[in-house]
Amino acid sequence: MKTLTLHDLDKENNFRFTMDGTCDPRNGLEQAVAPFLEALESYADGWMPTFVKASRTRKYSRDAVGRALEERRQEYGTIIGLVRPEEPGVSLVLNLGPARERPMLKVSLSVQPLTFFGEVERCRNFVQVARAWASQYPSDYAVAHSDADMHLAKFPSFGREREIWMRDGFDKIYELFWLNIFGPKLVASVGRERMLSTPAHLVEELPNGSVLLVLRPTVADFDREEARVAQARAHVHLRPDLDFDTVLRTLRERSAAFVPVEPRFHPDVAPLLARITDESGVTTRQRKITEFNAFRPPVPEEWLPIAHPSDVENPESVLESYGDLSEGLVAALHTKVPSIMDETAESLTDLDFYFWRENFPERYERQLIDGHTAPALGAYLGDVLVRRLGGTWVLRQKMEESQVRVGKRVWLPFLRARRYMQSRQSLLDYSLTQFFHEVERYRP
Repeated sequence: MKTLTLHDLDKENNFRFTMDGTCDPRNGLEQAVAPFLEALESYADGWMPTFVKASRTRKYSRDAVGRALEERRQEYGTIIGLVRPEEPGVSLVLNLGPARERPMLKVSLSVQPLTFFGEVERCRNFVQVARAWASQYPSDYAVAHSDADMHLAKFPSFGREREIWMRDGFDKIYELFWLNIFGPKLVASVGRERMLSTPAHLVEELPNGSVLLVLRPTVADFDREEARVAQARAHVHLRPDLDFDTVLRTLRERSAAFVPVEPRFHPDVAPLLARITDESGVTTRQRKITEFNAFRPPVPEEWLPIAHPSDVENPESVLESYGDLSEGLVAALHTKVPSIMDETAESLTDLDFYFWRENFPERYERQLIDGHTAPALGAYLGDVLVRRLGGTWVLRQKMEESQVRVGKRVWLPFLRARRYMQSRQSLLDYSLTQFFHEVERYRP
């Protein structure tokens, strides 16, 4: 069963709700969470979790939740997950703190994709869920919004040093999101009358003294100009010390991170750069595409117009040693890069991406890289040129001088591999992918 991971949540914008509430566990955890589940079952329009995860995974039911709570019951608290593997993907973590002075019920909900909440009725139903939860489990502060935009806003610290935000918490309204629930302390700090007069789609006083504030009918269009203007106007209303133009400018800058940029990568490295940008988080992907659109790798210089003649006495032995190096690389990486066994152009791109993702040149000892990894890569790269481009080895006693003849040029795979393994940036500047395509242009 596929469930949302942190990596999944980072790759695509998703809807996020977070609340730190309080509950009364004196009649047992099942009773404490019953109102929570009732609201979920009543209003989770199209995104109801289908499984409960604890020590084991069960299909969702009240009984399954009860068993999960019992399995995960600990002195320091109880954490269970409610998930939905099919689209929209849902990850809902329920954390019940120990029964002390102020028993805690923390909720962390992610629904992917955010566009699922592009319909007014679905957003209206979610507001019903949030209202019910906040009324039953009083919270100092709860929000729902685009997860990526919350990340850009540096939620929950809002840019404060950890010691400061852990000490002060949500002592003022640092940001305003699509849905906001302000506890009595935050309401008092602003003034109840001012808060209830906020220009917004919905402003409602809850029975426990909290205030529910929703900026607009839907959340999925949070980055549109009219949404940002509404967000800035409401924020400045609640914080008269802030400047409207400054707040709006900051919001527009955040919106710019989500404006799609068309990839126009250098063709020799386009397959690799596409993989890297796909791997980037949603808040950095468009900036990374812009950066790579301007990237032009150096033209490969690891070649000679005329071959240095072979100076080895036993070519078969040298080729066998190169084969051992290449096979060692395949043996080490075949589970992480399965295509390495195919020795194709695509295999080289997969290797490029693997080494970049692992930041291999900067994570591993230089002695290991220079003494083993780079020579093995040189032998493997040379074998790919021989097998796929009809090349022939021209062997030299000094490994780095060994060449592969393709067409009217001879190429230096070991030199390329050494340069390639110098740093993470060099993996792009001297990629195996680009080298292959450059050689390919010179084959007969």
